[in-house]
Amino acid sequence: MVRLDKIVTKAGDGGKTRLATGEPVSKASARVEAYGAVDETNSAIGVARLYIAGDFVLDPMLSRIQHDLFDLGADLATPGAAVEALRIQASQADRLEREVELLNEDLAPLTSFVLPGGSKASAHLHLARAIARRAERAIVALSEAEPISPETVKYANRLSDLLFVAARWANDKGAADVLWKPGANR
Repeated sequence: MVRLDKIVTKAGDGGKTRLATGEPVSKASARVEAYGAVDETNSAIGVARLYIAGDFVLDPMLSRIQHDLFDLGADLATPGAAVEALRIQASQADRLEREVELLNEDLAPLTSFVLPGGSKASAHLHLARAIARRAERAIVALSEAEPISPETVKYANRLSDLLFVAARWANDKGAADVLWKPGANR
């Protein structure tokens, strides 16, 4: 259980923070960048959920994902092979893959790239997808510098796929997608 009694500690005033292990690191470290981008993704999903409240398919999926993202952040904030550490599991990425397939069943195949937009929900899901892609890049950069669980990269990759399909699904199951028209403004 997490307990936070004091929020303003001033411990980070010198540009350092502590990982879950207690180890001090720069706030600009690759590890902090990775879990910070995951936090931004979670926040963007929270905003998107405001526009899909009551959707009995997307809202529960996104709620589960928000909890997963805290797991992912905890995983990234805990370097090393601590057995008791909270780690992303293969089953979490597998669930995302199944949910992508479920949502995609209702969508017509794409004939062009999709521009972010359409409904408010879709626009916010596209923004969350773009932020999730940045988080994925940060996680991959971290993996190239330090050992991390391969499940973190897999989860991040599946997440952006799910957010893309969810954005289309929120656009009247793709009917309200805004399609790219190559060279339209030449």
